[in-house]
Amino acid sequence: MLHSALLYTALVIGANTAFAGEVDWQAAKDAGMVKLVPSEDAPSLPDTSFTDPDGGAHSLADYKGKVVLLNFWATWCAPCREEMPSLDALQTELGGDEFEVVPIATGRNAPAKIESFFEETGVSNLPVLLDPRQKLAREMGVVGLPVSVLIDRDGKEVARLLGDADWASEPAKQVIRQLTAD
Repeated sequence: MLHSALLYTALVIGANTAFAGEVDWQAAKDAGMVKLVPSEDAPSLPDTSFTDPDGGAHSLADYKGKVVLLNFWATWCAPCREEMPSLDALQTELGGDEFEVVPIATGRNAPAKIESFFEETGVSNLPVLLDPRQKLAREMGVVGLPVSVLIDRDGKEVARLLGDADWASEPAKQVIRQLTAD
């Protein structure tokens, strides 16, 4: 318990001394985000479109100017089921003009199954977005699920997490606060 309190304190102190948009990746790892890996020289994000259930086209460029937590998931993915409520809680608490959680159901995920999945897991503040042919997922090098990609305001990948995480945890929220700091 004391160990966790010290790590959280270090993370908060690091956030207060950080310059705008800089993240103390080591503090985030020390505080529990051990699978979060900063992206070095990540290629440009693809302009591949994805859709919503009504057929509307979207792209990552739609979110330029915001920090984005892009999450690739599927209804059949057990770790996704564990993670999705924390993504919903993160969006509820920090989502808005500066930050947005963008979950994309990749592969075959019928909208009715997504609706059931959201109801069963208590998700109410996330959009339904689809990548049925996995084109965006492939172009972003996603080989398993879930995968979360942090994207800065300039549309550049800054970190990636393979597997599930508690995105509603204080260490995760602190990373988002550091990325959105002015």
